[in-house]
Amino acid sequence: MPDRALSFGAAAQAYERFRPGYPEELADLVLAYADRPVRSALEIGAGTGKATRLFARRGIAVTATDPDSAMLAELRRHVPAGVRVRQAAFEQLRAGEHHDLVYAAAALHWTDPAGRWERVAGLLVPGGVFASFGGPLRLADPALRDAVAAARAEFIADDEIPSPDGTPPEAGMQWPGTELRASEWFTDVRQSEIARRITMSADDFVGLLSTVSAYLELPPPVREQVFHRVREVLPGAVEVTADITVHLARRTSQP
Repeated sequence: MPDRALSFGAAAQAYERFRPGYPEELADLVLAYADRPVRSALEIGAGTGKATRLFARRGIAVTATDPDSAMLAELRRHVPAGVRVRQAAFEQLRAGEHHDLVYAAAALHWTDPAGRWERVAGLLVPGGVFASFGGPLRLADPALRDAVAAARAEFIADDEIPSPDGTPPEAGMQWPGTELRASEWFTDVRQSEIARRITMSADDFVGLLSTVSAYLELPPPVREQVFHRVREVLPGAVEVTADITVHLARRTSQP
């Protein structure tokens, strides 16, 4: 796992405070796709449990996994008592327990591509569902986006994660749907969008940036300098697009 993937623990409380949660519409979408009872689920890269809560509220027995102890300590403060918590990277999970649902919330791009889909399939019952969902949090106003990009340009060229397989943004099927379609372990691959806009204070937007890996990798004095520059170009409140791209796939009965 790259060091950048392990940078979030230092900002676990900020991650919980400033990152938006997930809407009930997302759980509805996943469970409708399953079209069968979903009793157990395993989460890859659970973070502070934003998505854990969504599925646990539906009565699903969720096992939340994450490699970072600080993130899991924050998660335990917010999830129902029945959630099982395990400190482990995705690559450390071994087939044995099989779940009706395996999902990753804005975390799959941190996993090792080698053997990824065989490993996911090994955690699912035949016909079980895999779900991956997330998306960038962007200022809705293009002029503000440009102003923020200019403010941070000396230190950060881009604060978003590029598509892991190089799929261009305009393609009809985005990653990981591209890989799922090519995998012998999965079928019935679907992509959906949930549109969201969130209004927040400029200070909260800077707080949101403090949970983004591109900023977390900066030395603390430089990070604070960047945040100061960004805050200076923002009005008192900003609108953020927080659209969620959802990929769903079903484990084949035979590989």
